[in-house]
Amino acid sequence: MILEALQYAATWRVTKPEHRPYIRYSVNLWSRARRCAKDWAAHEANTRRAILEAAIKLETRRTVVVLGSGLLRDVPILELARAFDHVVLVDLVHVASVRSWVAAKSLKNVTFIERDLSGYDDLKVGRALEPLDFLRRVPWLDFVVSANLLSQIGMGAKKRLAKDGAGAMPEDTVAHLIRAHLDGLAQVPAKTCLVTDIAFEVVDRTGKTREQTDLLAGIEPPAHQHRWTWPVAPLGEESMDYQIIHTVIAV
Repeated sequence: MILEALQYAATWRVTKPEHRPYIRYSVNLWSRARRCAKDWAAHEANTRRAILEAAIKLETRRTVVVLGSGLLRDVPILELARAFDHVVLVDLVHVASVRSWVAAKSLKNVTFIERDLSGYDDLKVGRALEPLDFLRRVPWLDFVVSANLLSQIGMGAKKRLAKDGAGAMPEDTVAHLIRAHLDGLAQVPAKTCLVTDIAFEVVDRTGKTREQTDLLAGIEPPAHQHRWTWPVAPLGEESMDYQIIHTVIAV
């Protein structure tokens, strides 16, 4: 708890006021990632590999934007910083330890940007839903990565819908936001790599599936080159009676 409190306090100081309510989620994720490092290792390695496989095919490597850069555990940041002139990391919150690690590595071509990538606020007030339109204004953009972000957009929207109450948002809000992200990636005039979990299942100690949930709100996953499982909550993390396993694809 002491480490989490220190991380929270340090992150508070470097986070925009409007994004501070989301620090706790990022710190909780940071804490879980440390506890589940062994179980998450294969997923993180698969994600990094998928990103590098896409990057190596590029003829020019000027600017890369990583959407949902998070804790950088699943992002091959050292390789990207060496290969590209400029690396832009975009997320709602960047925890202080990640910022400090990048500084310690002297990655001077890496830039952090705080941004809500969901489009929820625009949809709420009736503005055009183009959450990735800012990418059109990024100079010399050659590569865009969406790193385990898409399902988080949906999950975050569900939490906000519960707070806003019935009637505040369209009934198909989650599906609308997920589709907007996929459409936005498709319209980017650069190479893209999408890594996302698309579903999860709750599996008991005997190996029997007790629950299955679609994380894309009915949106058909795009054709993909790679697919694997990610034990987000292994036995003992949330319960000794079950584990939660996500299905991940890379496009």
